[in-house]
Amino acid sequence: MRYLFFTNTPAHVHLYKYAVRELQQLGHDVLVLGRDYGCTKDLLEYYDLPHEIYGSCRTTKYSLFMSLPFHYTNIFRAVHRFKPDLIFGMGGYAAHAGAVSRTSVVLLLDSEPTWLDYTVARPFAKAILTPHTFGKELSENHFQFHGFKETAYLHPDVYEPSVDIRSEIGLEPDEKYAIVRFNAFGSHHDVGHHGFTADSRRELIELLSEYATVFVLDESRERHDGDLDARPFDFHPALVHDVLAEANLLVADTQTMVTEAALLGTPAIRSNTFVGENDMGNFVELEREGLISNFKSFDEVKARAEELLTDDGAKQRWAERRDDFLADKVNLSEVIVQVALNYGSVESVDSLSRHTVPVR
Repeated sequence: MRYLFFTNTPAHVHLYKYAVRELQQLGHDVLVLGRDYGCTKDLLEYYDLPHEIYGSCRTTKYSLFMSLPFHYTNIFRAVHRFKPDLIFGMGGYAAHAGAVSRTSVVLLLDSEPTWLDYTVARPFAKAILTPHTFGKELSENHFQFHGFKETAYLHPDVYEPSVDIRSEIGLEPDEKYAIVRFNAFGSHHDVGHHGFTADSRRELIELLSEYATVFVLDESRERHDGDLDARPFDFHPALVHDVLAEANLLVADTQTMVTEAALLGTPAIRSNTFVGENDMGNFVELEREGLISNFKSFDEVKARAEELLTDDGAKQRWAERRDDFLADKVNLSEVIVQVALNYGSVESVDSLSRHTVPVR
């Protein structure tokens, strides 16, 4: 069979990388269509996935909308050449590629607030897969799996550190370190939202530096921390999960990396304007399980960060909570492969009964 996967962001590469490899090992033809956004291209090359780049996108608002005609032209040409039997993706590109080529599409969605993605995509989907925490019913072909999209690559069955990361990044064995992740808020679903201000970024780094070595990963063009005691993320982006797993704390105004920290047993603080009554279900559950903290108030962020960095037992407790939390969660890569292998009868396969994807 022939399978096409869309990877529009670095997180999408991680989401599908193990499924792509397994399908290849089973003798199937696989193509990954990627967007040159952030480190997406670097990751596709690092993992040696069979890929083509259909276009690029900057981390600025409305950059995507200006690039859409060019992107769709390249995508439709690639789909026509490859002639897939099934397409996987997380939004409009995959859905519309399937509609034009009359190919079945499986969407994997996890963000209730990003309504535009599923509104333009769901009419064309053979099946929609979402985490068990997803708070909306999208269609009669909507199935849930017991986990998050990040359990495709951070589930204990598939994730293990690739290097001695402390040696790799020049840290002592017992040296505390924190990661600060600043979002550019340039995606279409970020319009109207924001995170830390330039002043709060500086204040946060100054505070964390009193207790730990600080690594800064900043997408924003407004960065003004060049004179602060902080280190940039100057290692290969494929090592980010190894770095995150060993960290004592993550503070971020972005989304995916917070979930990743929780699944790696690293205390995490999230602060942006998505936090609140209509927040994504996965962040609500992770906070309820004691794995992350969601705040709108910057004062609460600072107080919680100081509390965690002065708590020498925090990492061990978080590791135990992580183990308990993941004990009944699905290895999503296995689910993706099974859906691919059974694509011809997605609606009738017993294991894909409505609202349920098996975890075994």
